[in-house]
Amino acid sequence: MELAERAAADLIEAMFPDAADRVFVRGDTWRIVPQPRARRRRHCHESGTARDPERSMNLDNGPLTLALAVMIGLLCQAIGRHARIPGIVLLLLAGVGLGPDGANLIRPEAMGSGLSAVVGFAVAIILFEGGLGLRFAVLRQQAKPIRRLVTLGAVITAALAAVAAKLVMAWDWRLSILFGTLVIVTGPTVVTPLVRRLRLSKHLTSILIAEGIFIDAVGATIAVVALEIALAPTNGDAAAGALSIFLRFGVGAIVGIAGGILLVAALRVRRLVPHGLENVLALATAFVTYHVSSSIVGESGITAAIVTGLVVGNARIRLHGKVAEFSEQLTVLFVATLFVLLAADVRIADVIDLGWRGVVVVAILTLVVRPINVLASTFRTDLTRPEKLYLSWIAPRGIVAAAVASLFALELAHHGVAGGVEMRALVFVVIATTVTIQGLTAAFVGHLLGVRQPSRSGYLILGGNALARMLGSVLQDAGESVTLIERTVDVCETARRAGFAVIQGDGVDATVLEAAGIDGVAHVIGMTPNEHVNFLFAQTVAEDYRGPELHIVLERVDAGVTPELASRHDMHVLFAVEHDLLAWLDRARRGHVAIQRWRLGEARDHTAFAEMPGDSILALAFIRGPSIGLITQASIIRGGDVIVVAVATATAQHATAWLSARGWIEQNPTTASSMEKTS
Repeated sequence: MELAERAAADLIEAMFPDAADRVFVRGDTWRIVPQPRARRRRHCHESGTARDPERSMNLDNGPLTLALAVMIGLLCQAIGRHARIPGIVLLLLAGVGLGPDGANLIRPEAMGSGLSAVVGFAVAIILFEGGLGLRFAVLRQQAKPIRRLVTLGAVITAALAAVAAKLVMAWDWRLSILFGTLVIVTGPTVVTPLVRRLRLSKHLTSILIAEGIFIDAVGATIAVVALEIALAPTNGDAAAGALSIFLRFGVGAIVGIAGGILLVAALRVRRLVPHGLENVLALATAFVTYHVSSSIVGESGITAAIVTGLVVGNARIRLHGKVAEFSEQLTVLFVATLFVLLAADVRIADVIDLGWRGVVVVAILTLVVRPINVLASTFRTDLTRPEKLYLSWIAPRGIVAAAVASLFALELAHHGVAGGVEMRALVFVVIATTVTIQGLTAAFVGHLLGVRQPSRSGYLILGGNALARMLGSVLQDAGESVTLIERTVDVCETARRAGFAVIQGDGVDATVLEAAGIDGVAHVIGMTPNEHVNFLFAQTVAEDYRGPELHIVLERVDAGVTPELASRHDMHVLFAVEHDLLAWLDRARRGHVAIQRWRLGEARDHTAFAEMPGDSILALAFIRGPSIGLITQASIIRGGDVIVVAVATATAQHATAWLSARGWIEQNPTTASSMEKTS
């Protein structure tokens, strides 16, 4: 057996000398541990039975580690979405369970310096995407609490966290202050998907997302400057440190603005960027600004990436939605991958060695430091007490905290400063605890405090065409909220000018649906000219988001989707029957349609919508008391109810005669302002 082990070790050394330096056998397990070449043979000689060395050799390489992390990360995200639990909780568990201290499938140390490169690229894209989603108009509404949270709040968190680490962990002040700067950040990678899933009030949503994005730049910059001061031979200069912070912000902002302006200019010039390369150019710009800024002044790239996203996100450009959609997809990929890698890079033994002190520090950060931070930052703002309490509870840490903590551990070890490993382990405990506990309790606490949006209401319409806008106007006039999803840029702008909330993107994309507030919508309507797209849209909502009532429009000349097929999938056929959609779209686009209201005067029910002349009348909705409902094949109109119909102006007399002859009484027509929305 000893000869076999020695032969295996020689084979590894001959084929993969770098890997051989790090493989040894103990008992019946292969372990990956850095060790001097001279000691490798002794370890192999002293071991018992060994597993196949080729197995360990194959797993101990960077590309395979990265590939496994990508696949496992996306699998965790998918499971989390189906189970409706925060996917990041599963990512942390997978990273630990499949890392070197678990199944030993994910081995971040095998990536070497490649891990830092992957983290840098991913952080640039994640923060660029975060900046894309911020709107200046929204930020101005909550400017005071956001500004305070990322300035005054950052100082409060760093100071109190440092004191907690000093008193509880018994660290020196240098290490304690470094820890305090590391836990400043909350991180958009955790907060953004959390608030979108919970349907919080608009105040809380904008504050939490903006804080998470901006605090990444502030926290990471302060932390790096603190590390430079701590490692300086003379223990640093506070004035020089402050100047360094402002220098990093300034350089990052300048580079970010320049990169954003250049990207916007390129995208505004038609045909300058070849079709299909717009997304790649946007992401390349984010990556370049991040690294150009960091090469000028270290760690200023985070600010540059955010500012680039802000400039592009608030500019009027073609394909903005397309760029944002692609960036969001990459963000999901990178977040999943990084959490798995960084969780696997932490040793369980280091976490256990913290003992009860680590738990106490996390409790102080959550129950004392964060509430004091929020209380000071929201003083004399228009936030309600429940909203302030909720802000006090939600502060999960994310990717940037984990990445910077790993950097600190390496730098401290390189300079011979003890405690870097313990500090990284404590930061990981903070991340794991806040993500898990706050992620799982956020919905309950939000419901308890009453800061979540009310039960499902409103309408989500796929399609921004003239017919969809016409129906949307009718619903809005009745006091219902309406959101449109549309892919075409020009149609989106037309709908926005008409007063509609519009989300640009694909109606079957989960990110687009969540941005449209699908979790809080009561009704979804597929109203594109393509009935197959309408059916797929409704089917996607039914499978992934249980709750909304499904409505689709069917084309009379297309037999692909039948009313029977729609009924089998619990979908209602809008307008009660199939219609010539293209003809009605053309009439609505030309303004050859009038909206009329008719009351059923007879004391009888009406269900014969199929008998209506479909080329003259399109039954849109019915009004019963204060409520409005869509007319479908299952609708029953009772005496006294009012129906809202679209009437083709070319055959208006025929439509009027047909309705009057069947006991309908015409009411006051829709106001002109409502009609203008469809034009």
